[in-house]
Amino acid sequence: GKAVTLDRKVVLSEDEMKELAKKLKQVCGSGGTVKDDVIEIQGEHREKIADALMKMGYKVKIAGG
Repeated sequence: GKAVTLDRKVVLSEDEMKELAKKLKQVCGSGGTVKDDVIEIQGEHREKIADALMKMGYKVKIAGG
C-alpha cells in the first residue's frame, strides 16, 4: 500500500538498467528494483528522479498523480 515511483520506457541493456536504478536509489535515499524492464523506486520521488535523469541527458515526461 506504499507509493512507488516507476521509470518506464528506458531503452537500456539489463546491466545498464540496474546501474541506472542504483544511481536513482542513491539520489532518492530509497530502495528499489528493476522488474520487467521497469525501474521501481520506493516512495514518491518523481521530481528528484526527473531532475536526476535530465542531468544525465535523458528526455523526461512526468505522468500521473
